[in-house]
Amino acid sequence: MLTITFTVTDLARTRLAVSPLWEIVASIRLLKTRRPPAFHARWEDVTRSRIAGTDLGLLFDLVDPGVWYLPDFLTPPPQSPLPDLLSELAALRRVPPHQVRADLGVLAYARRTPLGSLQEAAVPRQLRRPAPGELPSVAVDELYADPVPGVERLAEQVEAYWELAVAPYWGRIRALLDEDLLYRGRRLGQAGPAGLFEDLAESVKWKDGTLSIRHRRFQGARQLAGEGLLLTPSAFVWPMVYSSTIPPWQPSLTYPARGVATLWDDTAAPTPVGLTAVLGRTRAEILAHLDTPRSTTDLSTRLHLTPGGTSQHLTALRSAGLVTPHRAGRAVLYARTTTADLLLAAATGPASL
Repeated sequence: MLTITFTVTDLARTRLAVSPLWEIVASIRLLKTRRPPAFHARWEDVTRSRIAGTDLGLLFDLVDPGVWYLPDFLTPPPQSPLPDLLSELAALRRVPPHQVRADLGVLAYARRTPLGSLQEAAVPRQLRRPAPGELPSVAVDELYADPVPGVERLAEQVEAYWELAVAPYWGRIRALLDEDLLYRGRRLGQAGPAGLFEDLAESVKWKDGTLSIRHRRFQGARQLAGEGLLLTPSAFVWPMVYSSTIPPWQPSLTYPARGVATLWDDTAAPTPVGLTAVLGRTRAEILAHLDTPRSTTDLSTRLHLTPGGTSQHLTALRSAGLVTPHRAGRAVLYARTTTADLLLAAATGPASL
């Protein structure tokens, strides 16, 4: 069990952000896992075929599902809620050489530390230089020896993997992550920190200013001291929750985004017949597909409509008080109102008799 204790300042500085780099690292870990979740099977099969023959050795060597630690420099804390890959790659390239070596020292320590005996918050801050064979590969040894060209090589491999494995699906993944951010923001407004944390995952509990994360690999306690906590939803970490509390990085928690099991599901939402007769087929279908907040582009793709036509229907539904827009960075997500939920429920009942 890992416990994280907050001060009032830490609660005020707790924030949410999406991270393309985290999706890259988490998806590689999934590919290297012996039994990945079945709902990712289609993505996994296509991705293995796409990346075959591509030089990704250094990147893949740094991500080991059998070790409790992922080098923190791979995923520098995003500075904005919705960064793009270019800004995160720039942050990766700015990681100082001494920090790359320090994180690789923790990786070597993790590889020789038995699972279950670690106290994360007590990881030594001054680690000796890894001995031969303590790092995963010759490529990682070379990264330790000369971090500047090594990080540049790593960034090039990150870009290559992104283009093949994540970019083709980023619109879908990003919509899922944006929906989670919107939900978390609502929960924070409705119930404060308890609402924000209480349904992150089964292994996460909030009580009396302390967040408890049940880990099978390590234990420890971390008293925050004004840094706040970074919360990052992910499409690829389920069923795990990843924590990072080792200085100097901002403490963070990466958790499964809501609805991740339906990420690759293209099944159309059912449209109540009764509501179609009142609103028309297209507007009823739009409401049915807004079971989670979606963008105009996402709705257009799902319903085979033009973006302009979808926008006109959304404007009409908004005027009728049936949908509301919510800005998530540059995107606008539309959500059903309570009135729309009641209409759908009423229309579904009689239609099923």
